[in-house]
Amino acid sequence: MTDAAASADVAGNAPTAVERATAQLREEILSGTLPPDEPLREESCAARLGVSRHTIRAAFQRLVAERLAVAEPYRGVRVTSFDDAQLLALQQLRAALEVEAVRIAFQRFGGALPEAALAPARAAIDAMERLSTGDDRPGSAPDAAWLEVERLHADFHSALVAASGSPRIIEIHTTLGSELLLFILHARTHYSVASVVEEHRRLLDGLPTRGPEALRAHLEHSTRLLLD
Repeated sequence: MTDAAASADVAGNAPTAVERATAQLREEILSGTLPPDEPLREESCAARLGVSRHTIRAAFQRLVAERLAVAEPYRGVRVTSFDDAQLLALQQLRAALEVEAVRIAFQRFGGALPEAALAPARAAIDAMERLSTGDDRPGSAPDAAWLEVERLHADFHSALVAASGSPRIIEIHTTLGSELLLFILHARTHYSVASVVEEHRRLLDGLPTRGPEALRAHLEHSTRLLLD
């Protein structure tokens, strides 16, 4: 691509081109096609996606902002990987936001969450269950099915946070979106679709009697499982 064409790409079509490139790379990361620690090279990604290096550079910046990629001086950009410290930090942040959101939700609704508040979370579990193949082995889900599980898992937890009606907590939790999807990809070797469904149904069943402590226990259990 000539310099003039590259400039036109950035100046005229950058929003569409950057969004398209970002979406493609995001899906490749979240599906595991681009594995953790995989280097992201401007030239090869630009050629593969048929866009300019300027566009790819902007897409990389968005992925870094979403914490799906890491940019390091003199080493370039690579796909994010979770070590134990990063995983623990994410789970602690989720607990701070999600458990408090559920506490506020119970307070908001007078000590009992109405079915209307839980319906989006229940719908996410039902959709997950339809993806189950009956194979309970951890890591057995096909790539496309697990990618959808990642999204539905995020929908489930976002629904619990939304029940709080707290704009700031919802806003901050939303910024974890892509990182939470990547977290579930990391958890793939520890779970089957059926076990994800079972754990989240158990959480919903426990909320009426245990409230926010049911969610805290759920997050602590998944953290222990992934760190063992």
